[in-house]
Amino acid sequence: MTSDLSGAALVPSALDWRRVRQELSEAVRVVRQDQLMRMAARTALLDHFRWRAGHADVWPVFADPEAFAAVVAGLTEPWRDQRVTRVLGIESRGFLLGGAAALSLGVGFVAVRKATGLLPGPKVEIDADEDYRGQRHRLRMQPVLDAGDRVLLVDDWAEYGSQARAARQLVQLCGATFLGASVLVDQLNTEARSALVRVTSLVTGEELDDPAEATDLSAAGSS
Repeated sequence: MTSDLSGAALVPSALDWRRVRQELSEAVRVVRQDQLMRMAARTALLDHFRWRAGHADVWPVFADPEAFAAVVAGLTEPWRDQRVTRVLGIESRGFLLGGAAALSLGVGFVAVRKATGLLPGPKVEIDADEDYRGQRHRLRMQPVLDAGDRVLLVDDWAEYGSQARAARQLVQLCGATFLGASVLVDQLNTEARSALVRVTSLVTGEELDDPAEATDLSAAGSS
């Protein structure tokens, strides 16, 4: 930086401007990469998602390695600067997505099992509120978290948010910090979303086809 002897305002040198341009160019490149990654994840999910007899089917995503990799990248990228130390996943699709997300972030994975699943050893437990089917589940987790952990929940779908809220309580019972949730599809209302600190998603429920109008390809193929 240079100035004249009269005390005029400092004027950036050519070297300073070059550095600023380089930093701006790098920032734009990172933003574009993030946007492209999220677009690829959204496309992969929407291309493979199907309604079958009124039920959401995301299993085809896992069968396609490129689609699976794309959605995992889309789930984890918004959280890379949040110092996540553990990923939490709720039985059952949360195990697949959460485990893959943990590997992508280079952190450990913690499983949350429902009442009928085998989970040996000491446990912390909590009863979730009713889900979209009107069912209540007891969620259980081994007490492997501590006060230094920063925990991200990864799952496929959030509609009522009842199990996600229960998962947050399990994390807090261990003294750890619950950062939020990353999901494939977000159908939460404003109140439910605010109870989860922060929620990121690849798509919203409104972006999916209406299940009443969707074509069940498996049924069509078997006729």
